[in-house]
Amino acid sequence: MTVRIGVIGTGAIGRDHARRIEKVLSGGKIVGLSDVNRASAEAVRADIAPDAVVYGTGQELIAAGDVDAVLVTSWGATHEEYVLAAIAAGKPCFCEKPLATTAEGAKRIVDAEVAHGMRLVQVGFMRRYDEGYVALKKVVDSRIGAPIIVHAAHRNPTVPQAYVTPMAIHDTLIHEIDVFRWLLEDDYVSARVTFPRSCARTHAKLRDPQIVTLTTAKGTVINTEIFVNCHYGYDIQCEVVGEDGIARLPEPVAVQMRLNASLQNDILTDWKDRFVASYDVELQDFLRAAAKGTATGPTSWDGYMAAVTSDACVAAQEAEGEAVSISYPDCPALYR
Repeated sequence: MTVRIGVIGTGAIGRDHARRIEKVLSGGKIVGLSDVNRASAEAVRADIAPDAVVYGTGQELIAAGDVDAVLVTSWGATHEEYVLAAIAAGKPCFCEKPLATTAEGAKRIVDAEVAHGMRLVQVGFMRRYDEGYVALKKVVDSRIGAPIIVHAAHRNPTVPQAYVTPMAIHDTLIHEIDVFRWLLEDDYVSARVTFPRSCARTHAKLRDPQIVTLTTAKGTVINTEIFVNCHYGYDIQCEVVGEDGIARLPEPVAVQMRLNASLQNDILTDWKDRFVASYDVELQDFLRAAAKGTATGPTSWDGYMAAVTSDACVAAQEAEGEAVSISYPDCPALYR
């Protein structure tokens, strides 16, 4: 079965997902496009999906009879509206993070999906599909004993002036928040944020770097450095200290050189290059499930848990050095 896909939001990520579905993956076809900037949707039709219909609104696209499933890659504040509409229409929906811009909004999606009675939503936490993280999880699950400590880092070479302190949580740490729950099979109970001295390349509205400490229900302590003006490259690090051993996230493949009297290898500078393959795997996973009228992978509940944890981390930024407790309702049976 070929799943007929409608894409809402044809900016950089929407355009790239449309390209994947049309030209790289199997089992899907782009039949509908929508964007608040109609010219953007028209450009994707001209360049990638010539048979697609351009709809005036995302709601019209979701309601279209020949759209089997929906990709929501629009501005984050619109995600809740479109995901709820897709659930109401009974159509599988892939939603890029965030699932919603508030924990309350994410919970409304959870409640709607539970009321529907089956999974329809996959959230775009692509790190769960990264080859390195998958290999790391296998070792954490079976080789190094119970996790005690996680040391991690999320470093970007630079960010624009519009990037401010809370975005280090909502736009950057959000990936670690999800992937560590999956990696450790554990939930968080508290968050703490501390700030070293700010680096010279930051600006008045961004305290950079910062260190976020999350404690889990099983007692694992996770320290994550967020440094978004590190200058040297895009660098994701993760080391899990277990009862019996230590495991590290593999480095991306790079050729080592002896050159100019030094031993060296290149470091990536763009997050899209670091995780490009994982996007292919996650969307292929979505297409397989959508062909059966359902969804797999990261759930609406995962999106909600990430939103609650993010809010707690931002509160911890504002209460520097103090522990902020994190609590959640019981997980619905649909997601267990």
